[in-house]
Amino acid sequence: MKTYALYNKLAGNGEGRNRAEKLKEVWKDREITFVSMDESLDYASFAKELSKDDVIVICGGDGTLNRFINDTDGIKIDNDIMCFATGSGNDFLRDLGCEPGSEPVRINEYIENLPTVTVKGKTYKVLNGVGYGIDGYCCEVGDQIRRDSPNSTINYAGIAIKGLLFHYKPTSAKVTVDGKTYTYKKVWLAPTMNGRFYGGGMMPTPNQKRLSDDKKISTLVLYGSGKLKTLIVFPSLFKGEHIKHTEMTAIHEGKNIKVEFDRPVALQIDGETILGVSEYSMKA
Repeated sequence: MKTYALYNKLAGNGEGRNRAEKLKEVWKDREITFVSMDESLDYASFAKELSKDDVIVICGGDGTLNRFINDTDGIKIDNDIMCFATGSGNDFLRDLGCEPGSEPVRINEYIENLPTVTVKGKTYKVLNGVGYGIDGYCCEVGDQIRRDSPNSTINYAGIAIKGLLFHYKPTSAKVTVDGKTYTYKKVWLAPTMNGRFYGGGMMPTPNQKRLSDDKKISTLVLYGSGKLKTLIVFPSLFKGEHIKHTEMTAIHEGKNIKVEFDRPVALQIDGETILGVSEYSMKA
């Protein structure tokens, strides 16, 4: 049996390889082969060379997991696939009740039959959720900071607060759920979720279950309020208590959800940013 640790060198603010190396401290009795998830990695060839008892460990955070599930789409891998949290957010493992640095957890059942989102004509698998609104804006700003200062630590909460107060302008939105359309004004957030967590611990749809029998996904719409009230309510997203404010939140569940804004904004899929998006469609 061989253990292959796949790591994203960009994960964890550029500490991907160093953090992946900590797997040696957790599995001291195993010989581990480290493989970079860069453009040169041919997953089809990699899968063919695996023996049935070999183990794959994905070392990284949500973006790394998203990259793996999309890059291996259509490639049959029967081996145990584990996750070792070394990223910045780790919302997937948070949903599973795991802590960063804890022993790797098997994730095969969680990455099968995932929902998909279509953006600008391209379809992606979704692990945690799709952020649209000020959450996409935060990823856009965070990416820019990372490009300008590669060693910087990104404070997404601070970016969100400044965005709410000064930079981000809310939109009007149409949300269509299984054929029924709802309209909203002054929309700050409109994410659609497969799990409970995104954005480093926020729970936009606290009752969403990623392995639910009905296979539904959930959309939160945070709307209708001014900057000050939105700023006051925003921290409650980290405890899922924002849903108490029924005058400014709506949650829709369904199997086919489309969200349309009246102007293009940034969108994020498991932390990966896409700019200039006017709409997205997500299927359970």
